[in-house]
Amino acid sequence: MQKETPTWGSADLCFLTKWRKKMKPSTKDEISGNIHEVKGAVKETTGKVTNNPNLEAKGKAEQKRGKVQKKVGQIENVFEK
Repeated sequence: MQKETPTWGSADLCFLTKWRKKMKPSTKDEISGNIHEVKGAVKETTGKVTNNPNLEAKGKAEQKRGKVQKKVGQIENVFEK
């Protein structure tokens, strides 16, 4: 027996596109900030493990960038109300 893998139909992609367009800019900033924080943490950890101070510093910088972007999104959210 083969498992059927779920496929994305055009209706599903259309729904996701509409959903993204309806998303508030503040929400987009918060999500993007979270992504940058996670990427930064991964880079920082990788830099520590591989003993690469340059990568570790880039990771810390990206984490700070993510925190700032997330905070901007939260502030925008307050002013939208």
